[in-house]
Amino acid sequence: MTSLKRILKFAFQDIGRNFGLSFMTVLILILMVLSVNALWGVEAITKEAVATVKDQVNVSVYFSANANDDNVNELKKYVSSFPEVVNVDLLSADSVLDSFKQRHKLSKDILDALAELDTNPFGPTMIIKTKEPSDYQKIIQALNVPEYQTLIEAKSFDEHETALDKIQNITNNAEKMVAGLVLLFGCISFLIVFNTIRAAIHTQKVEIGIKRLVGASNWFIRGPYIVESLIFSVLSMAISIGIIYLALHFIDPYLSVIFSDGFSLTKYYNSHILYLFGSQFVCVLVLTVVSSILAMRRQLKV
Repeated sequence: MTSLKRILKFAFQDIGRNFGLSFMTVLILILMVLSVNALWGVEAITKEAVATVKDQVNVSVYFSANANDDNVNELKKYVSSFPEVVNVDLLSADSVLDSFKQRHKLSKDILDALAELDTNPFGPTMIIKTKEPSDYQKIIQALNVPEYQTLIEAKSFDEHETALDKIQNITNNAEKMVAGLVLLFGCISFLIVFNTIRAAIHTQKVEIGIKRLVGASNWFIRGPYIVESLIFSVLSMAISIGIIYLALHFIDPYLSVIFSDGFSLTKYYNSHILYLFGSQFVCVLVLTVVSSILAMRRQLKV
C-alpha cells in the first residue's frame, strides 16, 4: 500500500509538472472519442432513416371493379405464400371508394361526377409489403402472368430506391470523413502521450537514477507513468461522456421531428452504454498505455 500511494503521488506530481502537455493529451483524446461517437451517431441515424424509408415502400395491386371475392382471396393467398412477403392487406371496394372521397373532399367536380355513377367504379386493392425493397420486383413479375391480366387493373410500386441510395451515399461519405478524423486524432494522441511521458522521464532522470541506487524496482519506477496513462484515459472518457450527453440533449428534439416513431439518440446510447463507452475506454486505455510503455522502453535506461 505504501508503494502504491507513492506511485500515485509521483503520477500526480508528473502531471502537475507537465500540465500543458497533460492538458493537450486529454484534449486530443477527447476529440478522438467525440469523433468515434460522431461516427456511431451517424450510423445509428442512417439505420433509422433507411428503416423508415423501407417501411414506406409497398406494392399496391388494383383489381378491376368486376373482380369477384373468390379470385381476389385466391390471389391474396398466392402472394402471401412468398417467403419475401411479410404482410398483405386487402381493402374492399367500398373502403377504396371511401378513401377516394376523403382524398378529394375539396374537389366538388370530382365528387359530383362520382355521384352520377350508379355503381362503385373501384375494385378491391391489395397492399403488399416485403422484407426488402429489392423483393418487390419478384412479386411484380409473379403477378405479370396472362391469367391475372383480366383480374388486375393496375399495379403501383412506391419505389424509394433513389432515396435509399442517396442516404447510403451521404452516410458513406460522412463515415469516411469521420473515420479519417478518428485516425488522425488517434495518431496525434499516440504521439502526444509518447512525448508527454518521454518529457516527464527526461526531466526526472536524476530522480530516477537515485531511485535505482536505493533499490527501487523497475515497476516502481514505471508505475507513475502507467498511472498517468490511466488518469488520461479516465479524464478524457468522463469529459467526453458529459459532452456527448449534452450534445444529445440538443440533437434529440430535431430527430423527433424527422422520425415520428420516437427515435432518440439518447435512448440508443442508454441501451448500448456498456458496449459503446466500455469499448471506447478500453481502446483509449490501450492507446495511452502502449504509447507510455514505448516511451519508457526508449527513455528508462539509467
